[in-house]
Amino acid sequence: MSDKTPKTNAAPTSPALHEVRVKTEQVKDKVEAAANDLSTVNEVLKDELKESPRPEVEHAITKSEDVEVKVQEAVVELEAVTEALATESDERAQLGRELRQLTSALQESKTQEKKTRLDAMHDPLTGLPNLTLFVDRLKQGLAQARRHGWRLAVVFLDIDHFKNINDTHGHDVGDGVLELVAQRLKTGLRAGDTVCRRSGDEFLLLMLEVGNERDVLRLLTTLRASLAAPADVKGVSVSVNVSMGAAVFPEDGQEPRVMLERADAAMYAAKRKGEQPMLFSAVPPPEPVPQPIKNG
Repeated sequence: MSDKTPKTNAAPTSPALHEVRVKTEQVKDKVEAAANDLSTVNEVLKDELKESPRPEVEHAITKSEDVEVKVQEAVVELEAVTEALATESDERAQLGRELRQLTSALQESKTQEKKTRLDAMHDPLTGLPNLTLFVDRLKQGLAQARRHGWRLAVVFLDIDHFKNINDTHGHDVGDGVLELVAQRLKTGLRAGDTVCRRSGDEFLLLMLEVGNERDVLRLLTTLRASLAAPADVKGVSVSVNVSMGAAVFPEDGQEPRVMLERADAAMYAAKRKGEQPMLFSAVPPPEPVPQPIKNG
């Protein structure tokens, strides 16, 4: 009997390659976890944000950011795996194919993460920032205004008789009117300002570094006139009239919620009177409620 160990055709896997394979499996697990997380995020973010930010949406956005961290970690690990590849040709070719698949999956995860975050912060019809993103920019704008002694204005805008447009011409024309208003508002404001579609036929404007109240009214009057210019929307000639109200920092408020509420109040005051844009400072105080006379 020979003392020699029989030879086999398959070469034993080196310790280095074994370590690389283990690392590759770990990266695969991370990619699958990231994909599952993105699926959960996308389910939450399917609905358009129409009111104030909901806790589950904010949690989904945070989850999206966590996924991006996972993707970045997996990219670093992939680079380490690539450097650790052994020289054995067959094993190296197989691992190379697996790593290319993982790289493709990671890139797709990153692309999906960016789209998820964009969708969570923008209105799907007009592409404008939604209320969540607007409030975030308002907070930043107020912080800068306090630091530099600036004024800023929050404007609430509502399309007059928008329901009649939908009822008379259909929702396709109604959507076209919303897109027209969005485009004209963006054109009429400066690059650093923000236009937001709040919900339905309501829009919000954030104007930074404004002058005095007369300057604000002058700009809003110009915007209102530009919106009223006749336009052809899907074969229908329309002229859009809007009601606008504004709150100016610091005179009319210093916190996001207060600014939004007072711009809203100014807009409804302008709508009731059918007048030009109105500032909150010009809104008459509410009439006192008569108190019942007590007998005796």
